[in-house]
Amino acid sequence: MFENLSDRLDNVMHKIKGYGIITEDNISDVMREVRLALLEADVNYQVVKEFTNNVKEKALGEEVRKSLKPSEMFLKILKDELLSLLGEDKVEIVTNKKPTILMLVGLQGSGKTTTIGKLGNLIRKKYNKKPLFVACDIYRPAAIEQLKTIGKSLNIPVYEEGNNNPNDIVRNALNYAKENNLDYILIDTAGRLHVDKSLMDELVCLNDEFKPDEILLVLDSMIGQDAINVINGFNDKLALTGTILTKMDGDTKGGVALTARHLTNVPIKFIGTSEKLDGLEEFDPNRMVNRILGMGDILGLVEKVESVIDEQEAENTYKKMKKGNFDLEDFLAQFKQIKKLGSLEGLLKMIPGAKKMGLNKVNIDPKDIARIEAIILSMTPEERKKPEIIKASRKIRIAKGSGRSVQEVNKLLTQFEESKKMMKMFSNGSFKLPF
Repeated sequence: MFENLSDRLDNVMHKIKGYGIITEDNISDVMREVRLALLEADVNYQVVKEFTNNVKEKALGEEVRKSLKPSEMFLKILKDELLSLLGEDKVEIVTNKKPTILMLVGLQGSGKTTTIGKLGNLIRKKYNKKPLFVACDIYRPAAIEQLKTIGKSLNIPVYEEGNNNPNDIVRNALNYAKENNLDYILIDTAGRLHVDKSLMDELVCLNDEFKPDEILLVLDSMIGQDAINVINGFNDKLALTGTILTKMDGDTKGGVALTARHLTNVPIKFIGTSEKLDGLEEFDPNRMVNRILGMGDILGLVEKVESVIDEQEAENTYKKMKKGNFDLEDFLAQFKQIKKLGSLEGLLKMIPGAKKMGLNKVNIDPKDIARIEAIILSMTPEERKKPEIIKASRKIRIAKGSGRSVQEVNKLLTQFEESKKMMKMFSNGSFKLPF
């Protein structure tokens, strides 16, 4: 997300660094590039105009004129203004009420039902709460079955009554949640192809009776500037508490995020980062601006790793590294942990200075990890424990068993030995970074 905008702003910063001072003439050239970058990112024209005027005015201010490093001051101004667009503070969902009612609304095709699954999964992991999915999309033929399938895969209960009246369904679901000591109720409502009276009447009716603690609009980030009309259409009737932007991983522009909050005053609370059921993140404006400006997101990276890496397993692996006992069983376990992290390219981009190190262009084929797994799983337990016994005849057998070539088996064994040496250097503290 935001790749194109980030690249353009990086070029702007490079140009600014060449200026000894910032003047009316050279800042006009720079702001022209910023304006084009934002417009190409599909940011609303009026928002772009306001943003560039604010940046230019502050960049020509006394504080910047007296600064020894105008490029650093300009970067700070850019960051502050981007934060102003996105909303400076992270806005979390309600957590202090039981049961908490979350009603998700949106147009058809926005990814609402899948997002319910992702949100329930996040609530359970982050807050250690027990969610309940409530199927109130009684018009779309496969909606209830889709929600049940998602609930089953996550081991989260789903309450449904077929095509019964939505108010009756929610009323009964509330009783079910109280009887079963559940913490959150996530209501999957019906969507339409556009905001219409019948859709709104149904949602208003649910809102009037149950007074949800959160009304979250699920919005496809690919729809562009029409997002503002959709947000305002729902907000006029329902008083939205937040938006969830889906498909942000597939939208390199990101203009909806930079426009929606500023023009509607409805905070962005979550963003969809992948199609997987763990592909939902809380929206943190500060961290998002850091990503846009190429500053990385170390906190986000740490949280991502901590959410999937088993601490005890990591400790045991570290001890084995120090003793030099790291084997192919451990190597395979590491790859399984890596797979849980999702897109490795996305993780690399979260490292500060990723672009300067060329990490933003790294492409990792998930099939490579699958091939490594296949080769290791074709080995006997003894071979995984003692890779040094794998000679020619064993390599041929392993290659046949995994459907790979002997050359690929040799390559894996070489990679393993190199990794083992590197890990030992890290654990012994003898590895020094070259900067």
